[in-house]
Amino acid sequence: MTTLDRRNFLRLAGAGTLAATLPNSIRRALAIPANNRTGTIRDIEHIVVLMQENRSFDHYFGMLRGVRGFGDPRAVFQHDGRAIFRQSDGANEVLPYRPQVADLGATFLEGTPHDWNTSQQAFNQGRCDQWLPAKGANCMTHMTRAYLPFHYALADAFTICDAYHCSVQGPTDPNRYYMWTGHVGNDGAGGGPVITNAEAGYDWSTYPERLERNGVSWKVYQDAGDGLTAGGYWGWTSDATIGNYGDNSLLYFHQYQNSQPGSALYEKALRGTDIKTGGGLFDQFRADVANGTLPQVSWIVAPEAYSEHPNWPPNYGAWYVAQILDALTANPEVWSKTALLLTYDENDGFFDHVPAPFAAKDAAQGKSTVDTRNEYFAGDAQHVAGPYGLGTRVPMLVISPWTRGGYVNSQVFDHTSIIRFIEQRFGNGNPDLIEANISPWRRAVCGDLTSCFNFSTPNAAVPALPDTRGYRPGDDQRHPSFVPVPPSPGQMPLQEKGLRPARALPYAFDVDGRPDGRGGFALNFRNVGAAGACFHVRDGAGGAGPWTYTVEAGKALADTLALNPVDGHYDFSVYAPNGFVRRYKGRVDATDADATLRRDGASANVNLDLRNNGAANVTLTILDGYSGETRTATLGPGQHKQFNFDTGMSLRWYDLIVSDGIVNGFRREFAGHLENGKDGVSDPAIAAGPAMLQDEL
Repeated sequence: MTTLDRRNFLRLAGAGTLAATLPNSIRRALAIPANNRTGTIRDIEHIVVLMQENRSFDHYFGMLRGVRGFGDPRAVFQHDGRAIFRQSDGANEVLPYRPQVADLGATFLEGTPHDWNTSQQAFNQGRCDQWLPAKGANCMTHMTRAYLPFHYALADAFTICDAYHCSVQGPTDPNRYYMWTGHVGNDGAGGGPVITNAEAGYDWSTYPERLERNGVSWKVYQDAGDGLTAGGYWGWTSDATIGNYGDNSLLYFHQYQNSQPGSALYEKALRGTDIKTGGGLFDQFRADVANGTLPQVSWIVAPEAYSEHPNWPPNYGAWYVAQILDALTANPEVWSKTALLLTYDENDGFFDHVPAPFAAKDAAQGKSTVDTRNEYFAGDAQHVAGPYGLGTRVPMLVISPWTRGGYVNSQVFDHTSIIRFIEQRFGNGNPDLIEANISPWRRAVCGDLTSCFNFSTPNAAVPALPDTRGYRPGDDQRHPSFVPVPPSPGQMPLQEKGLRPARALPYAFDVDGRPDGRGGFALNFRNVGAAGACFHVRDGAGGAGPWTYTVEAGKALADTLALNPVDGHYDFSVYAPNGFVRRYKGRVDATDADATLRRDGASANVNLDLRNNGAANVTLTILDGYSGETRTATLGPGQHKQFNFDTGMSLRWYDLIVSDGIVNGFRREFAGHLENGKDGVSDPAIAAGPAMLQDEL
């Protein structure tokens, strides 16, 4: 390949000047004001989707300030009491670690297993405690700002989603099917369900076909490589700098395979640049942007070398993204109306500490107010049973004139959210543009990405850019994999300190829990917000579970869990989006107390109600985790007292612990954020100090 694109890339990499050019791509994107004609989503005229390969959120952004990364104060604990970050194979314990190389962003880091079986093994029905046996010690590696300056610069300039999950606990193709079609043939029709990269040919409908039927323009931008047919391996070539790495998953559907030149499916999905005979990597994309003919919806598929798939260096991908930004901003009129969505198909096998939401397969595993059919794979001769998803968290960067400011968005999303964002923009009430393949459960749990955007006042501020002088990419040649060795003993990485502006979220829910007096522990979930939520419940005493409860907006759900029959000791923790935690710990024969937390309307206050349901006095201590303030209350039999806490000083975040001070006695924990429909800030407790790793709080 001798095109200008590659020559420039090699020249810049060899001269060490690429670091100076990358921020310019971002500066240009930031400097162009948004189209603000209507102040609504209709101001977007172009949606561009770039799905890269195989990186988890913690692996890339666990160190980024203000996101739920390694300094997460609400991280779950394993069943044996160890922090989720302390992964073990039974003999060795490995914490997240940075391999000791000079420039990890330019290193050909070894990949990890990422098939269905090992992914289900690591997930372990929600326990998330088998990462090392399933994936190996390399799964615990992580990057830092010094090694990913361009990626971190994008996050600091635009909006990063820290609750975006891939769609499947499995490999590339199934996740891309969710992005392009809404499912993997879960209902068994059209050749599904597909949980592997079999690429056997399928017949269910794809979302581009809906766009085509309804006059919404679309196109896949790719390189043809050796051909976009079976004879050309669908764009997968031995030359990693050409082709599409086989990542245009539309080509595995018979309707595309059988399409003919001149037809819409063929011209928009089976055409590409021809680098092999002298074309340029971005020729078609640049021309369409320059000519004002960029479609309303575009998907970009990178060649292998630029896909960020291990062992390829992440900074090759950074160069590729910079070229896309350069092309888009070369026509300010087009960029002012464009949203670029940059995400990753799956996590490879890299660790992430946030358990993925999933639908309960039966009543023993939880409940749901919404239909969960076709969300559980029953298993076959080669593959274990397990939930289809959601999968592990992966990065999502929303890059547009409406998402500037370095925001974090903590609403739960997955790859179907991309389809739903297109629905929101171009659907216009047309039922044929609503993707029927997306399950009701996914629509309840995952958002549509609109909460990432500020359409009303998008041009209010332009943030400063971070220093990216440490950027040093390597060349684009194949290299042997670097195999890291974890340090012994390990040490928890310290996430960047500081706040990040946060987008308003549609969440508002309450959970109450208490022994029911009949050998069980009653949980009551109420969702009064505008979006559904999946609650994750863990047992720190009996080792059962975890359980999963999905509650749609405006609905409630109740369940009763069995208590430890030996000593009546219980320790249940409930986790929900954006750092929501409730913990209920005690013994049924100990302090007969109760504690309930409620928000005080739309104010920044929470009200804590303490009750003594027993026959003797009880003294309870309340610790405010943000202010450090301690209050004490002595309650007589049948007495209750209410305490008001103003969360204004903690930026609408709360963290309260109620305890009777007795070992294994009464303890209640309440943490979360009060949403008020306005943008706020990230959790001040994130990275406030070293992540808590003690076995007992």
